[in-house]
Amino acid sequence: MLLTVNNLSVSFGGVHALNLDHFSVGEKELRVIIGPNGAGKSTLLDIICGKTRADSGEVTFKGKQILGKNEVTIAEMGIGRKFQKPSIFPELTVYDNLLLAVKTKKDIFSTLFFRVTPAIADRIHSVAMRLQLNGVMYKLAGALAHGQKQWLEIAIVMLQDPTLMLIDEPAAGMSDEETEKTGGLLLELAKTHSIIVIEHDMKFIEQIANNLVTVLVRGKRLMEGTFDEVKNDQRVIDCYLGRSNAQLETL
Repeated sequence: MLLTVNNLSVSFGGVHALNLDHFSVGEKELRVIIGPNGAGKSTLLDIICGKTRADSGEVTFKGKQILGKNEVTIAEMGIGRKFQKPSIFPELTVYDNLLLAVKTKKDIFSTLFFRVTPAIADRIHSVAMRLQLNGVMYKLAGALAHGQKQWLEIAIVMLQDPTLMLIDEPAAGMSDEETEKTGGLLLELAKTHSIIVIEHDMKFIEQIANNLVTVLVRGKRLMEGTFDEVKNDQRVIDCYLGRSNAQLETL
């Protein structure tokens, strides 16, 4: 397995936010995590990327323990994070946002003498084309449509050359057309990357969930299964979906 989590626990103010017995993701696997607000989904991603410290447990990536390491070290090991709200530079062009994201040495000497080589330019344009941003490269990032901003941040993560991508609610606020395009992009990316996606939109989840779906409730793993198994599980319906099986059949 590429990523393995065992007996992971974290509390905030004495309240258990996460008490996860086991979770794992394989090479080139797209794993979806669902659950109600407060289930611990984003907390799990925060711990994996080093943003939040766990109280106890084990998280291994490529066979190496990553708990206790800082965000920069974990990113350099090959884990990239896209947060729910796009964190881009709105006053810069799409191209400049992507240029800043290119994985290079960030020390003072390297920064002072940095030059855009043909290889770097090709890499930027290749990623932009893959994320359908090639037509807006010199547009200010702040002027992009919401969906394009989400794609830009995914592109920024890609340019860091991660093995594992952590994607938090990519379809939030998108139109139906943007949501469908985003699903197609993630399925394409899953051919070359491992991806963990947190999402609430069940139609979108149905589109991308070609592997297991993990359900978290109150910081614990309720179940894992295929999309059909999850949407028809009465425990999931009762504690999260809140709808009858008949209604779910319309998804």
